[in-house]
Amino acid sequence: MSLSQSDKIKVEIRGHTALVTIDNPAANTWDEESLPALADLVEKLNQDSNVYALVLTGAGDKFFSAGADLKLFADGDPATAGRMAGFFGQAFETLADFRGVSVAAVNGFAMGGGLEVAMACDIRIAEEQAQMALPEARVGLLPCAGGTQRLTQLVGLGWAKKIILCGERIKAATALEIGLVEEVVPTGTALERALALAEQVGEQSPTSVAACKRLIHAARDITIAGGLADERTEFVELFSTEDQREGVNAFLEKRKPEWKNR
Repeated sequence: MSLSQSDKIKVEIRGHTALVTIDNPAANTWDEESLPALADLVEKLNQDSNVYALVLTGAGDKFFSAGADLKLFADGDPATAGRMAGFFGQAFETLADFRGVSVAAVNGFAMGGGLEVAMACDIRIAEEQAQMALPEARVGLLPCAGGTQRLTQLVGLGWAKKIILCGERIKAATALEIGLVEEVVPTGTALERALALAEQVGEQSPTSVAACKRLIHAARDITIAGGLADERTEFVELFSTEDQREGVNAFLEKRKPEWKNR
């Protein structure tokens, strides 16, 4: 029986490493099935003392993950927004707190929730053709899965504002320069490099690694916990605005939105 409760989240155990693949064609988007499946899988891996590392990648050669399936938000239902925000929070925070070391092999576009799940990992390896963005404000939304909090911690206020508030899409080389990723590798090699790093983790004491990770996260957790909760609250509140409905539907209809600022 598979460890994963969804075909959209594939898992393969390779020695002491769990290889997890987001497989939801065509753009590896997140939905009400895949998010709980990711959280459930990470919790199961935490209970397996033989798993020291987790490598996360996207199926195919174009998308790591394009984020949320925006069709879920087309009707502007706050209840749906709240449910999805909860799913995102649970899944990505569970991943961030994975007992071992998590490595994102970013093998293509990482947009919105796709970038947020990569940022929930401990280490990011990006292929040279990869591009990253948090474009939620372009469709009347905001990053609700850690984007405003984790991006700021990784790259600082200036770049976080440029990426989120200005809708800046950045290439892998820039991501490396600003500290969003730890390494850039040639096209088609991110998974190989991520698995190699996972092998290095296997040479360390897993109990020592877990203790070190808890300590590294200790200072972060003091500041980030409240921000993550506020992020989800603000996301749901946007669903009382006209701009939210206009932005999402304009995107789905492939037209330019007409903002009302209300």
